[in-house]
Amino acid sequence: MSPPPPPLGRGRKRAAQAFDEALDDAELVAARAALAQGRWQSVRSLLVHTGDDWDRRGHRVAVLAKESHCAPWAREWLLAEPDSADASVLLALALVHRALRGKEKPARVREACREAAALVPDDPTPWLGLLLLERSLGADEDVIRVFDEVRGRYADHHHAHHLMVARLAERGDGGADPLHEVYDFANWAAEQAPADSPLAILPVVAHAERYRVLAAAGHESPDPSASGHWVGRRARLVMKAAFDWWLEWEQDGHPRRLIDLNFLAHAKSCEGRGAEAAALFHRIGEHATPAPWSYPDRDAFAAFRAARAGALGTG
Repeated sequence: MSPPPPPLGRGRKRAAQAFDEALDDAELVAARAALAQGRWQSVRSLLVHTGDDWDRRGHRVAVLAKESHCAPWAREWLLAEPDSADASVLLALALVHRALRGKEKPARVREACREAAALVPDDPTPWLGLLLLERSLGADEDVIRVFDEVRGRYADHHHAHHLMVARLAERGDGGADPLHEVYDFANWAAEQAPADSPLAILPVVAHAERYRVLAAAGHESPDPSASGHWVGRRARLVMKAAFDWWLEWEQDGHPRRLIDLNFLAHAKSCEGRGAEAAALFHRIGEHATPAPWSYPDRDAFAAFRAARAGALGTG
């Protein structure tokens, strides 16, 4: 029996302030809407056309998998097409999100991810699903092992590097540490990547993730703009290098570029570089992301709007 469709509609006020993880991917938005009504054929077509663009495939599958109705419709797809690797991968990531919500046993989800990975040996996406799980529930050695599986298939995987940075930033005893391992990892990844790779922004992401941890522990001000975390020499060098990279290489076609732009706009706002932040806000438009505007425990939407108004002079 087919699962029922979800309730129609959401409150307009809530929708107006919602963060859409699909970002500006109109094809993904359309396929997600179709899946909500059980038309999984639209998702099949989307993933076929995505091909081996691994960052785009990972982004699309991860966004679809977060929807609460994804798992039952993915199972419906598998009933119709038992040999579909795409359906298996989508189901595996949907189960990951169910496990993160406490609705599936992690051991079973790990098995589903590995089963999906066996169907598509070259695809890093099932391993991305496993990394999403281990980033929250796994031991350090499990996180590193799964990250290596992703990187072995696609060395510049954007989402996987962000997950590793977030996890590494949480290691240690607390307290400011300019030599923290997360900085070494981010710098290494940026240096290893091609010159035009958006992983060049990773050191800024690492700085924001470390701020999240330090502020939550009371070692930094809960107001990032009032924190010295963003104005030290190291921070300024990191942010200048990332902004210069953006000016030279701006990756208009990368599926997760708006995440990078939000991190960079946040950093420039905290640094007090209003003109540079304004240029980034123009590119971002309405595509705000929860991270890092929510760090350490803020209303992300309000923080984004206030920073944008300050940079653009519309406050």
